[in-house]
Amino acid sequence: MRRSTTSAPAVTFSRREARELAARLLAWYDRHRRSLPWRSPPGLRADPYRVWLSEIMLQQTTVKAVEPYFHGFLARWPDVDALARADQDEVLHAWQGLGYYARARNLHRCAREVRDRHGSRFPDNAAALAKLPGIGPYTAAAIAAIAFDEPATVVDGNVERVMARLFGVATPLPGAKPRLRTLAAALTPAERPGDYAQAVMDLGAVICTPRRPRCVLCPWQPRCAARAQGLAEELPRRAAKPVRPLRRGVAFWLVRDGAEVLLQRRPEEGLLGGLMELPSTAWRADAWTLEEAKVHAPLSAQWRALPGVVRHGFTHFELELSVVAGHVRETAEEPQGVNEGQGPHWCRLDRLSDYALPTVMKKVIAHALAHEN
Repeated sequence: MRRSTTSAPAVTFSRREARELAARLLAWYDRHRRSLPWRSPPGLRADPYRVWLSEIMLQQTTVKAVEPYFHGFLARWPDVDALARADQDEVLHAWQGLGYYARARNLHRCAREVRDRHGSRFPDNAAALAKLPGIGPYTAAAIAAIAFDEPATVVDGNVERVMARLFGVATPLPGAKPRLRTLAAALTPAERPGDYAQAVMDLGAVICTPRRPRCVLCPWQPRCAARAQGLAEELPRRAAKPVRPLRRGVAFWLVRDGAEVLLQRRPEEGLLGGLMELPSTAWRADAWTLEEAKVHAPLSAQWRALPGVVRHGFTHFELELSVVAGHVRETAEEPQGVNEGQGPHWCRLDRLSDYALPTVMKKVIAHALAHEN
């Protein structure tokens, strides 16, 4: 197949051609739709609660990773009222491992708002759904289309890739996003918009994949500009990502009487909000000396630096944590706010799994246990 470093201008389709493309895709979907636990059987209306829960979980996460969490949440909280009655700590604990914990906090807030302000019924249109906590334009459109058959345009990463290739859009992402949304909207049909939304997402997930797309199996292959130009694997193009800065900090592993470790809760808002952590210094660009770090220690102790560091990557920066260990007896001073709910409190070492701990803190705890024993 011919390869090229340039591409022709993006193609356009008439309304009749757009309807034909939608019909062709829906016919493919009726034969090849994925079986997913949150999808309703053909011909049955989708449950808005399941659609919403799955769409929140699927943000920045794969289907394979989400499936066990989805089943676990449904088993504990089968409807929006049950989830609204849960404590936030329960929700955060059940969410452990999915990452991006603001999603879990907003999930819980949204459930309560649906119960308290909407009579436990999700709004049936994208505009109203977008006003709920944690529901952005994509998620609102997905719920409205799939659960309520509103002809809303659903555009996620899979859909962007499909549209960039179908129309031959060479402008790199993220700059191409508005254009791709406009093109996707032009194809969204008035009939079966929920099935169409899931169909185009399935197309991107199993056929129009980032690498080695299976073009010969694609129902849109005859009209695909990227296929015709030999650019299928090159589109969509992406602007170069900036190098993520490195931040450094020191975590305090403080053990009392060999049986308890000191934890504290992070502020509700911000990164890892509401989760538990080991006390630590601020995270900054410059490395910390032990003497500097001790000023921020939760208690006075004979602090010693453990060998090595813990590394963890966040979306916008890399983190490198050193760990210092200290031991106190029960008669020692208490850190301010100990055992008052939001402040620092002592946790038995054999009960750490009861707490909602982010992955970075699980790494720190594993590092401390490995070097203390």
